[in-house]
Amino acid sequence: MSPTACYRDTSLENLPELTTEIGIVNLIVVVTVILFVAEIRVDLVALLVMTLLGLLVFVPGLETLLDPSLLFSGLSSNAVVSIIAVMILGAGLEKTGVMERIAWVILRYGAKTEKPIIGITSSAVAMISSFMQNVGAVALFLPVISRISVRSGIPMSRLVMPAGFCAILGGTITMVASSPLIMLNDLLDNANRSLPADQQMVHFDLFAVAPVGLALVVAGILYFLLFGERLLPGKPTERVNRARGTVRYLRHVHGIDAAVREVIVPVGSPLVGKDIMTVQREYEVRIVASRYANKVLVAPPVEAPIAAPATLAVIAEPAAMRQFLSEGKLQLRPKLKEFRHLLARSIAGVADLVIPPESELIGRSVRDVRLRTKYGLSLLSIYRNNEAITTKLQDIPFRSGDTLICHSRWDHLAALERDRDFIVVTADYPREERSPYKVLLALAFFATSLGMVIFTDILLPVALLAGAIGMIVSGVLSMDEAYDAVSWKTVFLLAGLLPLGLAVQGSGAAQYVAAHLVYAVGGAPDWVIQLVLALTGTAFSLFMSNVGATVLLVPIAISMALEIGANPAVYALIIAISTSNSFVLPTHQVNALIQGPGGYRIADFVRVGSLMTALFIGVALFMLNLIF
Repeated sequence: MSPTACYRDTSLENLPELTTEIGIVNLIVVVTVILFVAEIRVDLVALLVMTLLGLLVFVPGLETLLDPSLLFSGLSSNAVVSIIAVMILGAGLEKTGVMERIAWVILRYGAKTEKPIIGITSSAVAMISSFMQNVGAVALFLPVISRISVRSGIPMSRLVMPAGFCAILGGTITMVASSPLIMLNDLLDNANRSLPADQQMVHFDLFAVAPVGLALVVAGILYFLLFGERLLPGKPTERVNRARGTVRYLRHVHGIDAAVREVIVPVGSPLVGKDIMTVQREYEVRIVASRYANKVLVAPPVEAPIAAPATLAVIAEPAAMRQFLSEGKLQLRPKLKEFRHLLARSIAGVADLVIPPESELIGRSVRDVRLRTKYGLSLLSIYRNNEAITTKLQDIPFRSGDTLICHSRWDHLAALERDRDFIVVTADYPREERSPYKVLLALAFFATSLGMVIFTDILLPVALLAGAIGMIVSGVLSMDEAYDAVSWKTVFLLAGLLPLGLAVQGSGAAQYVAAHLVYAVGGAPDWVIQLVLALTGTAFSLFMSNVGATVLLVPIAISMALEIGANPAVYALIIAISTSNSFVLPTHQVNALIQGPGGYRIADFVRVGSLMTALFIGVALFMLNLIF
């Protein structure tokens, strides 16, 4: 591609005129962006847009807005089927414990100091995220990083952000790793519908973007190795050794005392008759188990009244415990007696869990979800925006990225590792070993899919589905687990927005906006146009879904390329890659996910992410022009 291009005649009198169809489509685009920025559910917005387009095409005079037969084409698009298959494949790898074995290899053969660990973990996350959704790769790797933090003594804040950022970068290595790249070929097909034969764009194959993605990953790892010591929060020499004890670790990191103590409630105690929720609020304690009349309950319901004589297992700060004992007229046992077989360190303990972006718990409180009854979790604290929330926990709605500090039996915690509403960060606890033959099956079907994509001409979604179905038929995943593995929110987001992309392209709205943008920049060289597109894609992805940004901007990028005589497929690729450039704010799903475990503030993302954003744009544009 030449550094400059010969522009078409874009004088003011030759610019496209604003038609009714173009005006309506542009208005829908503006409203869609506003709804995304207002944080309305993205899948709901997509379905609203699809429905609105469906109604408009039957309005007299607007029949050419969109072919009605294409209105639901997104539901059967290659992009949607591919992303479903990728999610199922990732779930199979997760369930069989592949990540645990990766952690073991890193811990056994990796170095014990910060920079080598950052290099190894970030590289591993990037490679994994090149074949699955980057938020899924980070979710799988959080327990790995936790275990490495435990063994090495390096704070999580020094390890999680490099891994998270490199997961985003790794998503640019293949065409099946991130939603914008997965749907790019479908967007090219949509654009081809309105282009003449000599301007038709061909599909990008699986590794077409690999040189760009690998360069971005290398640049990202070098960025943290060279500047991470000064930019990452936490002191490089700080040692937080979780191996010395969960109680000490939680007191140091989260500011809470997690030691379990046994107290006796005598007859005549003023606590008798009060329910557990009232007592916990009044004295700022957590009752994690109770024993009355030979009936033992771990994580008893908060509505249950306290009876006497009874024994309670309690977690509380020293001052709160003293007040609790004094005013409740309770007796403190020097060590666990009645609960020693139920709450021993080998059976129960305190764990960190994170609320992922796709969790159904978001917006609901502890009271709503019945955390104790349904999950066996006694919530001690919510760690949010680098602050610990320890009071009125029952009524606080959960947010994406919240770290929950909970007391739980280990068998309950192991069950939660299969629940997509939580990510269990705590890794060092007793659990059953996973079946090794299932690991081999999962890897075999994953490799089969990858081999078909690379070495055959089989359609991408068919090749990916073959591996996913193989995991289900062989028992790696059940059918219900496969359904649970799919983020239907993402599926309907893609399916709902693809018709809007068709309308933007087919109505002439993309050409209208592109021509006016080209007119505005005058005779600027190609690299200026590319930089404007990259910055626009980056800006859009900071405040709205990167899928939405891709659907809206790719038709405009293609039209701009055609206006200036450049390669439209490459300009579309610039957008698809740039919408993954989300490092400055915790609005990207990966950033939201790592904020809690890393204890990051928004200022940390701004400081570290600003330079990463500039590096991303520079390296991406250089490599795109070099390769294409």
